[in-house]
Amino acid sequence: MWRVGILTVSDKGWRGEREDRSGEAIRKLLPRINGHVAAYEIVPDERETIVACLIRMADQQALDLVLTTGGTGLGPRDVTPEATQAVMEREVPGVAEAMRRASLEKTRFALLSRQVSGIRGKTWMINLPGSPKAVQECLEAVLDILPHGLETLQGHVGEHGQG
Repeated sequence: MWRVGILTVSDKGWRGEREDRSGEAIRKLLPRINGHVAAYEIVPDERETIVACLIRMADQQALDLVLTTGGTGLGPRDVTPEATQAVMEREVPGVAEAMRRASLEKTRFALLSRQVSGIRGKTWMINLPGSPKAVQECLEAVLDILPHGLETLQGHVGEHGQG
């Protein structure tokens, strides 16, 4: 079972002015990858707060996967990608590319999404958009490859065959 952290980045959610439906959308999809929520937080759109939470989830809680939602647009307070890039050691760009490609089939506004995917230690971090519908579309676009990626990251996959 994969230990997953959900980090919702939302000023209104943090202040209790908005229900976190995006975090719930993530939670509903986790059984499909044998994942369970080991940590869940809502934080404001503050870079330092997001950085601290990501470091805690990766370094202290040693989560396998951290899925963020929110803060990936063009707004002045949308800083989730920058916070994630500040803590990750290696990028996994194909995941963000695949999510944008899947979203682009639904809306041209997908071109404005800035989500990133990367690794810190043995924790994989993936940014998702803030709307529940976009979370579902993006996560479903990459859900099937997550277990293999996590197994590889944890060192449970050996040499790949030639061919």
